[in-house]
Amino acid sequence: MTHIKICGIKEEAHAIAIAKAGVDFIGLVFTPSPRQVTTYYAKKIIEILRNKKNNTEVVGVFVNTAVGRVNKIADSCGLDWVQLSGDEPWQYCRELGRPVIKVIRVSRNYKPEKIIADLSYGEKILAKQTHLYLLDSNAPEKFGGTGQPFNWKLARPIAEKFPVIIAGGLTPENVEEAIHTIKPWGVDVSTGVETKGAKDLDKILKFINTVKNADEEIS
Repeated sequence: MTHIKICGIKEEAHAIAIAKAGVDFIGLVFTPSPRQVTTYYAKKIIEILRNKKNNTEVVGVFVNTAVGRVNKIADSCGLDWVQLSGDEPWQYCRELGRPVIKVIRVSRNYKPEKIIADLSYGEKILAKQTHLYLLDSNAPEKFGGTGQPFNWKLARPIAEKFPVIIAGGLTPENVEEAIHTIKPWGVDVSTGVETKGAKDLDKILKFINTVKNADEEIS
């Protein structure tokens, strides 16, 4: 089963509908971005999801933020996971009080063996901590939400060795191809389910259904 993460959620109604549709993760952005949420609204969204008693987990997205501040926000809001989308070193992850998603930014001409070596090192550091990896496109001066895919074929060897979530340029139209090509642990989308910079619920639901249909075809 391919796990699904919808990132950059700001609307309570969207969070409810997405959780009801069966996504595994909702991402709330706490770093400067058009998708940024305040801790106040994050708490409201998380409280609503908890009251619905569904299995959707909430991921807080941070970029090069002081670890003390990350832990403070995570504790205050009750985040399930912390996603590190910046240049945080591996040892930084050990200082977090929650499961972590470590983002690895992939350049257009990257070499899988180099990333595999990096993740192998990360496995030793995070051996006693619940963790996942997220492969995202590398864009100058932009951390996430690039809307640009990387070479999926070269990601297959990485997905065979590690639990990776694929992001970067995914849409309802191409996510099936990405799943068949990479067979990742999960997929993550933000820009690809937006219209004029705002989350589009129809596109989100189409994305979710496409992922589920792709899984059925593989099985």
